Amino acid sequence: MSDHRDQAVTLLRQLIATPSLSRQEEATAAVLEAWLRDHGVQPQRHLNNVWVTSRNWMEGRLTVLLNSHHDTVKAAAGYTRDPHSPDIEDGKLYGLGSNDAGGALVSLITAFLTLENDPTLPVNLVLAATAEEEISGPNGIVALLPLLPEIDCGIVGEPTLMQLAVAERGLVVIDGETKGESGHAARKEGINALYLALDDIAAIRDHVFSRPSEKLGPTGAAVTVIQSGTQHNVVPDRCTFVVDLRVNEAYSNEEAVAELQSVCRHAQLTPRSLRLQSSGISDDHVLLKAARRMLPTAETYGSPTLSDQALMPFPTLKLGPGDSARSHSADEFIWVEEVESGVEGYVGLIQACGLFLGHRS
Repeated sequence: MSDHRDQAVTLLRQLIATPSLSRQEEATAAVLEAWLRDHGVQPQRHLNNVWVTSRNWMEGRLTVLLNSHHDTVKAAAGYTRDPHSPDIEDGKLYGLGSNDAGGALVSLITAFLTLENDPTLPVNLVLAATAEEEISGPNGIVALLPLLPEIDCGIVGEPTLMQLAVAERGLVVIDGETKGESGHAARKEGINALYLALDDIAAIRDHVFSRPSEKLGPTGAAVTVIQSGTQHNVVPDRCTFVVDLRVNEAYSNEEAVAELQSVCRHAQLTPRSLRLQSSGISDDHVLLKAARRMLPTAETYGSPTLSDQALMPFPTLKLGPGDSARSHSADEFIWVEEVESGVEGYVGLIQACGLFLGHRS
């Protein structure tokens, strides 16, 4: 497996050295295309998304998507080194995107190249290296999914310390608005929209959502922005605020917004988007059974962070090398040995799927 590890690390260093901010991933898409062609497969490209199917394809077999992203956030202000210099020091590979999610991406690519033409492969594989994940953008996985073969389930490569993230919270950003009547503050005229908003903000703060979740904990809402008023002596006739709503798998986003609206006496709540739904995988799914077989010490957990998993309409398991706590941090790094464990873990998981194909979910 050391040769595979070396290949994965070489590719990761190329990606780190190539800037790839969200919406600006053209160069890393070209790197990925060239790498895959040089390793004997024929990738396709749509926008800045690169994808390829396994050559050992058999109709009627379970089809598994191997997905991670090649875009990054902007480098944090606290960097003490060049974020695009892929230096290895004391076993650490430094650089922007090394941990989130370069390590997972190159591990998935290496696992795919290791297995895709194996006649004993128990599943069909689709590899997709996608763009705009960090912004949940329209030109990433959402644009690519209609072009792919029918997918049964997926492995989403993100830094989880190779633990099994079996569920992920949904996200809804909500604009709240209350309307009153303006008047002179000294004369106590009008209806103060700010006071109306405060009543509803208190109700949102105190609300306990009714459907629990063992995997993700309770659905929760937090008001994070408020704006009202024009000058000190005018009673405001309008107040707006923003709610950050994190949704567990017991709710659809629509249901969670409706429950929150029901506790507001004055405010109208308008979600900006409902597409980032909670996601996950059932306990008896093939992928999870295979992962537990090949990673017997790995723990299952519900992930508090958002990924492209939220945009996939099929069961998914989030799994990968690296540590989510390092993501978006200054002097980001991944341990070289984590990349090796990522390749080994993905290869073993995919091969083990054949043991459980009588239990599809």
